[in-house]
Amino acid sequence: MVSLWRIFWVFAKIGAFTIGGGIPMIVAIKSELVDRKWLNDEDFIDIITLAQTAPGLFAVNISILTGHKLRGTKGSVVATVASCLPPFLIILLVAMFFTSFKDNEYVIKAFKGIRPVVVALIGVPMIDMLKATKMKWWSWAIVISSMILVCVLSVSPVYILICVIAMASFVSWYCNKNVVGVSNKDKEGGE
Repeated sequence: MVSLWRIFWVFAKIGAFTIGGGIPMIVAIKSELVDRKWLNDEDFIDIITLAQTAPGLFAVNISILTGHKLRGTKGSVVATVASCLPPFLIILLVAMFFTSFKDNEYVIKAFKGIRPVVVALIGVPMIDMLKATKMKWWSWAIVISSMILVCVLSVSPVYILICVIAMASFVSWYCNKNVVGVSNKDKEGGE
């Protein structure tokens, strides 16, 4: 069992060094938790999926779910506090002193230099998750068509989600209906 102190220090490190919020945290969480064998790849993907779909901040959701997986409610509280405390303190310090150096050319260049790193931190977990999911051809068709609809045709993602949910509900209903129909025929044939 992982100690609460180890959970605290790992999540404090993740919170302190992941610039850009929740999505860039995915790489750090994977390297810290999956590589330490605290989580396996399947648990990791499940946590990311649940964190993305739950309301609230992605980084907080990841901390809550991972902490709960490791140590229950206490783990959730410790992981969440640990991941939120360093950024809170950093933002507090920046807010106190930002007006004095916001026009400093070195600060401006530093923030411009951080941007490509944040893009890479978002891209890497996306590629890793795509590799781990082992998607079928129809899943790729949904991904590519959704990207085209959003990026090229400027369709709202809300409409795409509604359509995919309706389509998934219909497919689930249809498959379930066929399974029930086949099992009823088997019962009738066996009597």
